[in-house]
Amino acid sequence: MRNIRLSVPDNAKSGDVIELKAMIRHDMESGYRVNIQGQTIARNILTFFECRFDDNVIFSADFHPGVSANPLLKFHMRAQKSGTLTFEWTEQTGQIFTKTAALAVLE
Repeated sequence: MRNIRLSVPDNAKSGDVIELKAMIRHDMESGYRVNIQGQTIARNILTFFECRFDDNVIFSADFHPGVSANPLLKFHMRAQKSGTLTFEWTEQTGQIFTKTAALAVLE
């Protein structure tokens, strides 16, 4: 599994706009580099990211070969109720990396 780091507040007041950060360690191999034997290293990049709050998409992004290794995403949402945030990255191979975080919203 890839090393995934999230920055999600433990709780927020109802109506607050909160900042979410998500980073995944991934080489984002472009397919242009060669190994020490001179062979091309196969392309392997992340192609898609999605963040859902209780099954509702709140943020998504398509990735392309120009995205750097270990992409860090920062976005915001309005906290309205407690629930679970699901962060999901899809690699070009079809492999999916997922991590969740709970958010408690105080009245």
